[in-house]
Amino acid sequence: MARYFIKLSYLGARYSGFQIQDNAITIQSEVEKALGIYFRTKIELTGSSRTDAGVNAHNNYFHFDVDIEEEKVLNCGYHINAILPDDISIKQIFRVKDNAHCRFDAISRTYKYIIYKHKDPFLQNRGYYYPYSLNIELLNKAASLIKEQTDFATFSKKHVQVHNFRCEIMESRWYEEDDSLIYEVTGNRFLRGMVRGLVGTMLKIGVGKMSLQDFVGVVDGKDQTKADFSVPGYGLYLAEVKYDGEIHEK
Repeated sequence: MARYFIKLSYLGARYSGFQIQDNAITIQSEVEKALGIYFRTKIELTGSSRTDAGVNAHNNYFHFDVDIEEEKVLNCGYHINAILPDDISIKQIFRVKDNAHCRFDAISRTYKYIIYKHKDPFLQNRGYYYPYSLNIELLNKAASLIKEQTDFATFSKKHVQVHNFRCEIMESRWYEEDDSLIYEVTGNRFLRGMVRGLVGTMLKIGVGKMSLQDFVGVVDGKDQTKADFSVPGYGLYLAEVKYDGEIHEK
C-alpha cells in the first residue's frame, strides 16, 4: 500500500461541508465516489481541514492509501476531474511517506474572507455583499490584537469535540484588492466557525458598533454568545495549507 496526497479546489455552495456526513452531499463524498468509479475499488479519504457548508477552498488536501500501480495513480487527475462535478477540481496527486498525514502534518493554514461593497454579479455567492462604510484602520487594529491572543473559545461554535481552544495566529490583516476588502488570517489550527466569528465581530468595529476595548473584552470573555457568526460561508476561502517538506517520499 502506498499513500498519496490529493490537492484540490472547490466552491462549497452546493455542499454540506468538506467532511463526509450521513445523508448529505459533501466534498469528500463526491471525491470518494469519483475515485471509486475510476479505480473500481472503494477508496477512503482523510481530510486536512474541515470546512463548513458553503465554504470554499483554493487549496485543500486529502490523503488515501491504495495498492495500485503508482504511475496510474499519479496520472489519474484528468480522468477524475472528468467524473467530478464542475465545482470541484483535482489540482495535483503526489506520493508521500507512508506515515504522512494531511491533517496532523500541516504546519499552518491560511483563510481569506472576501467582502464587497458595490453590487457585483460576478461576486454573488463568491463573497459577502456588505454595502456599508468600514473603517479599515480600526479593522486592522482589531486584527493585530488577534495575533496577541492564544485562547479562542469565544470564536468556536458550541458542541465541538476539541481538547482545548488554543491557536497560534501568525498573520491577521485586512487589505483592499480591486473592489474587494479581504481579511486574511494564518494559524497553526482553527476552531469550527472561528474565522467567520472573527470576521463578523470585527465588522461591528468597522461600522462603529463596537470599540476596540469592547472587542478585547469579548475575546477574553470566552462567551460564544458575544461573538457574531452571522457572516455567510460563501465569503470564506481556505487559501492554503502548508506542510513540511519531510512528508514527501524520497
